Amino acid sequence: MLPPLGACGKTVPLERALGIMYPVTDRVLVLGSGFAGLWAALGAARRLAELGVSPDAVEVLVISSQPFHDIRVRNYEADISACRIPLGDVLDPAGVRHVVGDVTGIDAPARIVSLADGTAYGFDRLVLAVGSEVVRPDIPGLSEFGFDVDTYDAAQRLQDHLRTLSARAADPAASTAVVVGAGLTGIETACELPDMMRAVFGGDARPRVVLIDHNPYVGSNMGTSARPVIEKALADNGIESMTGVRVTSVDGAGITLSSGETLPAATVVWCAGMRANPLTAQLGVERDRLGRVPVDDYLRVIGVPGVFAAGDVAAARMDDEHLSVMSCQHSRPMGRYAGYNVIGDLCGAPLLPLRIPWYVTVLDLGPAGAVYTEGWDRQVVADGEQAKATKRVINTQRIYPPLDRDRAALLAAAAPTLQTAPARGE
Repeated sequence: MLPPLGACGKTVPLERALGIMYPVTDRVLVLGSGFAGLWAALGAARRLAELGVSPDAVEVLVISSQPFHDIRVRNYEADISACRIPLGDVLDPAGVRHVVGDVTGIDAPARIVSLADGTAYGFDRLVLAVGSEVVRPDIPGLSEFGFDVDTYDAAQRLQDHLRTLSARAADPAASTAVVVGAGLTGIETACELPDMMRAVFGGDARPRVVLIDHNPYVGSNMGTSARPVIEKALADNGIESMTGVRVTSVDGAGITLSSGETLPAATVVWCAGMRANPLTAQLGVERDRLGRVPVDDYLRVIGVPGVFAAGDVAAARMDDEHLSVMSCQHSRPMGRYAGYNVIGDLCGAPLLPLRIPWYVTVLDLGPAGAVYTEGWDRQVVADGEQAKATKRVINTQRIYPPLDRDRAALLAAAAPTLQTAPARGE
């Protein structure tokens, strides 16, 4: 017997006949523990406290493939030691339970989520926040010889690989790294690699880093205003750019390009293209070209009752013209509002619409500083060290949850309010 939809805090029978873990009280299930998932869970806990709902009446449960909240946007950096936060440090104080498991199935009509280990969880409301993943096309050798910085573990594998290259100092290919994809992640990764490689080979080393993209210029998604700043930064950092070409194969010796040229390189980092987690397909609604599901202003998945989505899996309208982008800038508030609204939906309380009236991009350019743009047309308002100071605050403070296990601080940080844009040079 499925637990019926109903009032917040209802009591339902515990049913295990089908091997499905239905709660004795309402359950809000949050899938994912990235920026959207973490803040959805904390936002839900906050809203329950505001409404005076007993923790025994409604369970908020996070299911994540890792027992961590990873600061994913910092994976391009040389030191990622502060980028992995145990979930227990941020969820336990808020009274949110978490389970480690790989979700393999979502049956929205039956309100059941299945895991790879055979476990199944029933839910009354669901927040899908499983994020996005780098797209690795079927290029010969890419899966075997390519690296990426899509996850903490992948970034760590890249760094481990770089350290092994010191034994190959005499091999020119060992001191050459290729970054494929000249979007934001590719540019940030390329700008960090020279110093990372000098740390391996010695400060006098002259590593070669090549940034490759099929577009006619780098930073194609940063607009024309930022392009001269980016191009100058790449030149100042000693990074070569090859545009208008594609990678056709990868092997242990390097890459082959669509032009027929081969490029010896011991390190190939794939940063080309992101797509929403394929679990979005299981909701049975039409998705956009990035695999995202449509949501309304309250983060409810359109056409799927009882299911919300936030972060990289959701296409949310930020204003009358623009949809959300796959970034922590949008994932964090989307998570907070989804958490607030999923409890409101469950308990019959008011919901809050989400619109974000500002948009900025702060792109790290390594030793050359950063570039800060405002607006959807990405007009440059700061660069160099001034923009770098803003980027440091974002990467080390602004996007972190409170880490002192203080319940009040965690719930306060989960308020469904919008931050102002980062101050230039703050």
